[in-house]
Parts: sequence; structure tokens; C-alpha cells
Amino acid sequence: MPKRKAAAPNRSFKVADQIQRDLTELIARDLKDPRVGMVTIQGVEVTPDYAHAKIFFSVLTGDIPETTEALNQAAGFLRNGLFKRLHIHTVPTLHFLFDRTTERAADMNALIAQAVASRSKDE
Repeated sequence: MPKRKAAAPNRSFKVADQIQRDLTELIARDLKDPRVGMVTIQGVEVTPDYAHAKIFFSVLTGDIPETTEALNQAAGFLRNGLFKRLHIHTVPTLHFLFDRTTERAADMNALIAQAVASRSKDE
């Protein structure tokens, strides 16, 4: 019995990367919701069956809960835009989540700077 060739393991990463690039463009060019300010797509995680995608974003300007709500309300519109761009059988349902990584990094940098400053005083 011949072995079935496994699906390319990098395929979901490629699809997620393409979704990230396309969403960045769609949000910047086509989304006219005033609640969505300067949004950066930080990452995309796609389920193995491509049914759902978690879209992690950060904001430079704007209210985080308001932006999250606006993006999730626009998810159908954005998904429709992806249908026209992606060449895959199933375009995932989009779920937008605020990514606190940059906030945490800034907090850590502040803590480190504070520790270094207090250490300098002690010496």
C-alpha cells in the first residue's frame, strides 16, 4: 500500500503569513470605520482545518476595546476581501484579539531601567 504524502507542514504558516499581509492592506485601504485607528497586525494563528484564524493586533492610536469591537464587527467584510485575494478552498472566520506583547515589553524595559538606575545609585 503506497504511503500518502503528508500535507506540507509549512502550508498553514504560509497561509497565516498571507492572511496577515492581506489584512494589513485591507484594514489600511478599505476599512472606513473611524473606531479603527493605526492598527498593526502582529500575528495570525490558523486552525489546522482553516476554519478559524486568531488575528493578534496592536494599536498605535485609539481605544483598545473600541478597536477590538470594530474589527470583530468588520470581520465578515474583511473575510470577504480575503476570499477575493486568497486562493484556498476555505477562508477562515476571523477573530481579532489585542496583543499585549508590546505593552509587556515596554513594562519590562521600564523595570530593567529602574533596576539599573537604583543599582547605579547604590554603587
